[in-house]
Amino acid sequence: MVQLIAGKKGKGKTKILLDKVNSAIKEANGSIVYLDKNTKHMYELNNKVRLIDVSQYAIGNSEQFVGFICGIISQDHDLEQIYLDSFLTTAKLEDKDPTDTLKELDSLGKKFGISLFISISLDKDELPEEFQENVIVAL
Repeated sequence: MVQLIAGKKGKGKTKILLDKVNSAIKEANGSIVYLDKNTKHMYELNNKVRLIDVSQYAIGNSEQFVGFICGIISQDHDLEQIYLDSFLTTAKLEDKDPTDTLKELDSLGKKFGISLFISISLDKDELPEEFQENVIVAL
């Protein structure tokens, strides 16, 4: 299932996401992956969390991004949670409608029993109607 942390750039979404992942690792039975556009937050993450710098991979559009997520899921059967920071940037959705990509990620999460926590640089009221209930923090 997809859970969203919504708010414009600079509102503190990354801090909330980092706090959430570092708290979750204490209770996790499986593995946790954190995807970001760079490695800037490497030292703020618990060392049990796998950090993936998405910019190191040739992802050109949102379909390739979803394929990338599928690859991560397929290689780790113990995967429990995925945290996605800077979602619009990493998923190549800047100035595009994120609805279809969010639907695909939600479907993958449900199919494989994985929780996805996504920070998205949009206000809650700018999100697709069907994802309003998925917002856990609105800044």
